[in-house]
Amino acid sequence: MGNGESARHWRYPQLPGVDLLRARYIHKTFVWHTHESFVIAAITEGVEEFHHRGAVERTGPGGLALINPEVPHTGRAGAPEGWAYSVLYPAADLVAGVAAETTTLRGTAGFRTPSVDDPQGARLVTAVHRAAEEGNALAADSLLRIALARLLRDHGGPLPERTARTAGARGAARARAILQERMADPPSLERLAAELETGPFALLRAFRTVYGMPPHTWLTDARVRRARWLLDAGTAPAEAAVAVGFTDQSHLNRHFTRIVGVPPGAYQRERARTYKTGPEALS
Repeated sequence: MGNGESARHWRYPQLPGVDLLRARYIHKTFVWHTHESFVIAAITEGVEEFHHRGAVERTGPGGLALINPEVPHTGRAGAPEGWAYSVLYPAADLVAGVAAETTTLRGTAGFRTPSVDDPQGARLVTAVHRAAEEGNALAADSLLRIALARLLRDHGGPLPERTARTAGARGAARARAILQERMADPPSLERLAAELETGPFALLRAFRTVYGMPPHTWLTDARVRRARWLLDAGTAPAEAAVAVGFTDQSHLNRHFTRIVGVPPGAYQRERARTYKTGPEALS
């Protein structure tokens, strides 16, 4: 990546339902975005700073950033030297399964606090990365489940139920469905509001209240998410860009890198690789 920065976003086939990111960033800025999965980031050097639910969180070495699915957040350096971290992105159903087996939490399990000082938990997360990189499937899977169980025990709680009872919330949900359906050619805010028989500012307020970001920011995030699915399926980056509504590949590159942390080409190359497992991986 240059400028002292490096990043690898990948999957280890023996850990289904988990993405991994190991990176060092100095000038990197993540814009507002969400994840379908959980985010469990162990900071190993420097400081990461991120916005989360109206507050600015700061996490340093030995700390963990713990972000629940679909919660908008940002990311940037909180110190001149930037930050380095190892991140796990476990799928929601994987976390739910560990919670059901190892905790007494009721409802949908998640994390109570977005930033915690937990050196032992951070070491477990980096150990999962190390085992995956060595091709040690038994260790990687075991350490992953131990880490999830421990973090849920120490920092977990039931996630609040999302309800859409008000007219504004129902309108926001309908607006999101329209944007999802017409991602490649979305309506303007005025046209979207007219379709929903509301005003543009009323729609803006309702959408931000329900989804934590305005419609145009949500749409960029959704486009990058769909582009990831297409890249995983083998679609070329230039074709994926047009399919989700970006003007060209450079447009996709810019937004993809600001949300995922790596360019789409590097992302696709890593995902397409076949990783060895067993003793031969250590030779």
